[in-house]
Amino acid sequence: MTANGNDAERIYRLWDEALGNKDLEAALALYAPDASIESPLVQHLMRTRDGIVQGREALREFITRVFRTNPPQRRRFKQGFFSDGRILTWEYPRQAPDGDQMDLVEVMDIQHGLIQRHRVYWGWYALDVLKAS
Repeated sequence: MTANGNDAERIYRLWDEALGNKDLEAALALYAPDASIESPLVQHLMRTRDGIVQGREALREFITRVFRTNPPQRRRFKQGFFSDGRILTWEYPRQAPDGDQMDLVEVMDIQHGLIQRHRVYWGWYALDVLKAS
């Protein structure tokens, strides 16, 4: 079963709210039990060789660390999302109205109304922020 546009919009909105509020339980509720996140931040925060976190309990630890360590450059300016009903994606551009922010692209595979696979692609500015920490 695939997602629909309503799932994508709901997840886009709720994920942003959870991030802004640093609400761990609200964020975790959006992920399937066997979901994964892939990001350079995984290696950095979890001190692992690969950049993948798999399963809700591992996600709990990772997201806790993300919320605890978000730098001030990690803001949430974006201009909408794109979805085909199965894949949801949006960009946090480096140039934001109030100055530079971490440049990231979020890509989520949605199944049964939940995030199954989440990938975060980093731009040069975001990587510089990560290196500096």
